Parts: sequence; structure tokens; C-alpha cells
Amino acid sequence: MSALFEPYVLRSVTVPNRVWMPPMCQYSAAPTGPDAGVPNDWHFAHYASRAVGGTGLILVEATGISPEGRISDADLGIWNDRQVEAFRKITSFLDGQGTVPGIQLGHAGRKASTTAPWLGGGALVEADGGWRPLGPSPLAFDEGSLVPAELTTDQIQQVVRQFADATRRALDAGFKVVEIHGAHGYLIGEFLSPDSNHRTDAYGGSFENRTRFALEVVDAVREVWPEELPLFFRISATDWLTENADDPREGWTGDDTVRFARDLKAHGVDLLDVSTGGNAPRAQIPVGPNYQVPFAERVRTETGLPVAAVGLITDPVQAEKIVVDGQADAVLIGRELLRDPYFARSAARELGGEVHVPSQYGRSA
Repeated sequence: MSALFEPYVLRSVTVPNRVWMPPMCQYSAAPTGPDAGVPNDWHFAHYASRAVGGTGLILVEATGISPEGRISDADLGIWNDRQVEAFRKITSFLDGQGTVPGIQLGHAGRKASTTAPWLGGGALVEADGGWRPLGPSPLAFDEGSLVPAELTTDQIQQVVRQFADATRRALDAGFKVVEIHGAHGYLIGEFLSPDSNHRTDAYGGSFENRTRFALEVVDAVREVWPEELPLFFRISATDWLTENADDPREGWTGDDTVRFARDLKAHGVDLLDVSTGGNAPRAQIPVGPNYQVPFAERVRTETGLPVAAVGLITDPVQAEKIVVDGQADAVLIGRELLRDPYFARSAARELGGEVHVPSQYGRSA
């Protein structure tokens, strides 16, 4: 039996294999009106096709916990009942194919209010339907980005409550996994890194202060998310900034991630989704196959917290080796699943594994 196609159990949820789909924004929801943030036919077809293709777990793209928490005005949201109802159609279909439906809940922070990538991805100003981003400090992501408003402590607590409310809706929508988005330079990651968090209050400065907001979100989510269902956290394991002892604001590091992973585990997180980068545009990132896998392996080895690995994993043998070698408990296949919705099924044939095949497709098995 291929290790990549062995089931994986987290709390009461059994994922049928270790080929998982990470959150990948589609920028395809209505930007305004009653359908703002509501999943539509594109989203259904996009996720349904990967479930038919045998993917074990699908994490729906970064979904805004509030309108101002969206990356772009075309992002999905889960702040109202209309969105919940539309999500039910997707989760029901995924369940029916044996795929575990998960959702990533996020707040874009200072990287909010942009256009879709194919429209340039630039700042969306208020006059064109955008909004003032929020952040831990009034520091723009880069020269072309909007300067965020610094969150007050009351606003921080409001965001924590919005994460909890979104989690309740995710449960109502039929999701079996919730992932908190703490990576790629969005709001939670902005608080974690001293490069983007210049606060001097209880949410800035020391490691304990910079991680306070993230842990408050985890606690609020875990309180309303059923005990029998797993909770994930996505992290950028490093900002890819050169460490410099003379600069206390250098960035988030691999050492920080290992330390924080122990805290997340103690607060009820079941798996760390390990990515990197996205918070510092000046960072030099050595992109290549498996370039992020060592960070996942280190967390798994040093903390015992289960991990999923990402980073240009495109080949079945490559993915199998990551699991066999104990570098990760599962692999998240991103761009390759965009190219091939049936990657899991193809990989199973190559490696001698098995995936669910719909009865309608039985003649092709």
C-alpha cells in the first residue's frame, strides 16, 4: 500500500489519503451587493472536480471573516447566512465523494483591498470600491500598497470575535476542518513578525506579545469548534530575512515557528500547515522543489505536532517520499492540482494506491 494513500485520522475525522488541496484564491465572487463573497458556479465546479479526482481533503480558499478582511473585493466570505447556504452545496458534494471539506478562515490585514491578480493586483482605493486596510502597525506592505489603520485593542477583540463567528458559520455550512490563516503576511502573520509589528503595547515587542493575538484567535475558534473536529493553523515558517542580532525587528524565523508550534499544540491546534514568506517583499526566497518541506519536518520532529508540507510538490514519487521519510503527515498539492484536477487518481495508479472513483466513472477504473 502506498503511504501517500493511507488514511489519516485527526480527532473523529478520517481523511482517505494524504493528497490534500491547499487554499488557493479564485478571486471569482461578486464584489458587491447581496451576492458579495458568495460561492457561485465557478467555485462549485472548481472544488467538485478535485473531489471527483480523488483528493483526500480540500481546503477552500482564504475566506474573509468580514468584508474588510478580504484580500480583494472578489474574495469569498463567510460573514452572513447567504454565504453559508451557498457553501452547503459544495460541502455536501465533497462529502458525497469521500473528500473531507475544509475551509481557511482569514483576515488580510494590511494586504487587503486589492484587485484580482489578472487586473494587476494593485491597491483598490475607496473611490473605486475599496476600503482602508487594518494592521498591527501603520506600515504599508510595499510602495504600491495602502497604509493600514493601526488596530486598537478593542478592534483586535472585535476581529477575534469575527473569527469565532465565522467558525460557527463554517460548522453550519458543513465543513469538517477549519484552518486559521496565519501565513503569507496577512493579519495574524503581520502580528507575529517584528518586521511588520512595531507595536509597544501588549500585542507587540516580545515573542509572547506578538503571538498573543494569534493564540486569542485559536482559543476563540477552538471554543466554538466541536471537540471532535480538527483545527489547522497555517503559518509562514520564516520571513526569509537574514537574521541580524543588531536588528530586533528582523523578522519571523524557523526557531520562532518551532517555539510557537508548541504553544499552538497546547491550545488545541491539531495540525500545522507549513508554508513560508509573504510578509516582506524584499526577502530573497530560494524557490525550488520541496523548498519549504524542511521547515515542516523540523516542526514535526521537534514538537510532535502533525504537519502538512507545501512547496512545488508536483510529482507522485516526490510526494510519496515526503510522507515515507517522515517529513510530513500529508502533502498539499497546489499548482499541480490546478493543472490536473485528477492528480490524486493518476498518482494512485502510478504508486499502487486507491482513491474513490464515482460510480459514474467506474468503467474507467
